[in-house]
Amino acid sequence: MIVVTGATGNVGGALVRTLAADGSAVTATSRGITDADVPPGVVARQADLTEADSLRPVFEGARALFLQNGSASAFRLDPRAIAGVAKAAGIERIVLLSSQGVVTRPDSASHGGVALAIEEAVRESGVDWTILRPGGFASNMYAWAESVRARRVVTAPFGDIGLPVVDPLDIAEVAAAALRGDGHAGRTYELTGSAPTTPRQRTQAIADAIGEPVAFVEQTRDEARAEMLRFMPAPVVDTTLAILGEPTPGERYVSPDVRQVLGREPHSFADWARRNADGFR
Repeated sequence: MIVVTGATGNVGGALVRTLAADGSAVTATSRGITDADVPPGVVARQADLTEADSLRPVFEGARALFLQNGSASAFRLDPRAIAGVAKAAGIERIVLLSSQGVVTRPDSASHGGVALAIEEAVRESGVDWTILRPGGFASNMYAWAESVRARRVVTAPFGDIGLPVVDPLDIAEVAAAALRGDGHAGRTYELTGSAPTTPRQRTQAIADAIGEPVAFVEQTRDEARAEMLRFMPAPVVDTTLAILGEPTPGERYVSPDVRQVLGREPHSFADWARRNADGFR
């Protein structure tokens, strides 16, 4: 059996569907998950990554674990306790969803430091491990969905700076390969899209996907910062703006790892936009 944490998220949900479609026995877990959130045949179990003891009954009988790094709750995780519960339950393989920021922003607590601590706990867990380090997610563009639906407009900073954002489905399929296949133990995969795209280009891809014109309005850094501070802590906002506005060479790099693991090119942002067009209509 494979346990998928964060199973209602963009990557976890895609991973559950991928594993279930191939006939794997899957337990999907998150804080508020219900049977309605998973495909037929998948067991839904509520648990909280910030409370390691709540994972004991979920991990029972499992042999592999997809561990997401807690996202907004990452600061409150005890990764060594989670790894200890996993090992005690008999789990033999952990695939960790980490962050590219471990190497590109090591001095940032929000993007690098916390993720590195979780990686270290998994490496030292005594079970086989594989670490996935994606860059920015294509699904982050859901932040534009409301304004596209209501006004057919995207407002964002740094309109002509490109980054190779990755489709969560590609992350999920790499995770599925690492959970089920051989040759991935002790490997770290950097996961990106097939090519850099700019916010202006992504806006056009969304317009093409929904068959309607969508305007792009470029914000200043200060305007973007003021908006982001409404829902993100200042250090996270400042690091995020640095990535978007002054990306490092590592953040611009198009990795070959999706292609090497899956034997195909990563999905493009246009692929993601077409598959998720209903969210912007």
